Amino acid sequence: MTRHDIPALHVSSESFKEGQTLPPAQRSGKMRAGGQDESPQLGWSGAPAGTRSYTVTMFDPDAPGHGGFWHWAVLDLPAGVTSLPAGAGAEDNRRLPPGALQLKNDAGFHGYLGAAPPPGHGPHRYVVTVYALDVEQSGLDAGTSPAKLEAKLAPHILGRGTLTGIFERH
Repeated sequence: MTRHDIPALHVSSESFKEGQTLPPAQRSGKMRAGGQDESPQLGWSGAPAGTRSYTVTMFDPDAPGHGGFWHWAVLDLPAGVTSLPAGAGAEDNRRLPPGALQLKNDAGFHGYLGAAPPPGHGPHRYVVTVYALDVEQSGLDAGTSPAKLEAKLAPHILGRGTLTGIFERH
């Protein structure tokens, strides 16, 4: 199966809609973007047969510098989990299912970091991706870089879906 043949998952959120501006809850407070660093509520459906776990990420491809900016990565979500509540990306992991693992974001901590583009840099896209995988455990640990995540998961991806929010700081 090539990357283009991967079946699409349907990803939705009560926190924001496709292409809409991220609300303050999903913006960063830590990076002074007037937000609360609360990961969005997410739901997904349409996983192919054989799905044994999910991975969820949020990435800003428009961030300055080389390679964008990883805001969130959570691995090893059980196959029976098809949604996450708002705030599931808290550093304490209390709102994630047992066994789920958060990687360090590019700000250096395990958990969700809200949108925080540089002021005057223009609109940034925040791409939430849900991957359906054919393994229960990714075999990765908390020290894995989110930038290397897709390559490491590639042989196990059965389905993938995205939801993109926008944010610009003036």
